[in-house]
Amino acid sequence: MDLETKVDELLNGAAKPPQSLGKLEKHLKKVMLSWGEIHPEMKPHHIIFAADNGVIEEGVVNFPGEITYLQAKNMADGRATISCFCQCNQIPYSVIDIGINSTLEAGINHKVAFGTKNFMKAEAMTQEEFDQAWAVGQDTVKRLVLQEGHNILSFGEMGIGNTTTSSAVLHALTGMPPEFIVGYGAGLSSNEVLKHKRNTVAKGVERHKNKMQKVEDILRCVGGFDIVGICSGMLQCAKLGVPFVIDGFITAVAYACAFRIDNTIEKHGIPSHMSKEPGMAYSLLLGNITADDVIIHANMALGEGTGAILMVSMLKTMSYTMQNMARLSDFVLSEPSSAKIAAV
Repeated sequence: MDLETKVDELLNGAAKPPQSLGKLEKHLKKVMLSWGEIHPEMKPHHIIFAADNGVIEEGVVNFPGEITYLQAKNMADGRATISCFCQCNQIPYSVIDIGINSTLEAGINHKVAFGTKNFMKAEAMTQEEFDQAWAVGQDTVKRLVLQEGHNILSFGEMGIGNTTTSSAVLHALTGMPPEFIVGYGAGLSSNEVLKHKRNTVAKGVERHKNKMQKVEDILRCVGGFDIVGICSGMLQCAKLGVPFVIDGFITAVAYACAFRIDNTIEKHGIPSHMSKEPGMAYSLLLGNITADDVIIHANMALGEGTGAILMVSMLKTMSYTMQNMARLSDFVLSEPSSAKIAAV
C-alpha cells in the first residue's frame, strides 16, 4: 500500500462522515505526504527572522526603526503577541536576529549586518551579505530538524519597513504594478504616504532592474535579510521533507521566490491566513496556492507568524484526532433494511 493510500485510509476510516472536516483534512494529508511517512506526533517549531530595512529612510513607514529591536526583544522575553500565541499553544519558537540595527541582544544572534542599505541609493545587500543571510536560513532549519527533531516548521518575521521590501521583491519578480500589490502595512493610514510608498517601490526596482537577472538578484537588490532567511529556510524544508506553514504577506513573498527557484516546494508549503495586504493572494497563487486553500480569513496584518501559529495549532489538533479517534471499522452495524413506503 503506497503512502497516499495509507493517508486516505487514515482520514476516511475515522468515525465521521467522509471529508466532513474539509480543508483541515486536505492540509493534514499534505503534511503527511511531505513527511513521506505518517509520524505519530507533530513536533512543531516557529522561527521569527528579525531585521531592519534601510529603505525606511524614504519615509515609507510611520514607526521609528528602533521598534524592530524593541519588539524582537519583547518576543525573546515572551511578551509579544507571537510569544503568547506560541506559549498558549505549547509551540516552541526562536527569534533570530539576522540583521537588527542594534548592538543590544534580541534573540539568537546571527546578525549579517545592522540592517540592509536603502535600496533607493544602493543595492540592499552585498553578495557576501546575501550569502550569509541565505546560510542562516538553511542552517537554522537544519539545526531544528536534524538536531532537535522537529517535523513541521512555521515562519514569521519582524522588521519595520518589510512590507515595502517584500512589495519591491514581488514587483520585480512579476512586473505587477505597485498599485495592485503595495498596501498600507502596519500603521499607515494616509493615502499620500501610501502613494509615496508605491512610488518608492517602483523607482527602487527600476533603479536595479539591469542587475536583477534571477530571483536571488532580486532578493539581494531590493529585499530584506528576513525575506532571504525565510526563502532559504523554506527551500531547506523541502530538501529535508519537512512541511512548513506560511504566515502573511512577507512570508508569502518569500514562498513565491522559493517556488520560482524550485517548484517542488509546492508539496511542502501550507497556507495559514489571508493577510489584508493586497499582494497576499497573488503571492500565494504564484506558488499554486489559491485563496480557497486558505483557512483563516481574519483581516490580520500583524506578521510575526501569528496566523501561522493558529494554523499549526489546527494541524496539531487534526493530527492528534485522526490518530486517536474511533474508527469506522470498530462499529458493528446491522444490515440496512429496505424502507417501506406507506400506501397513499
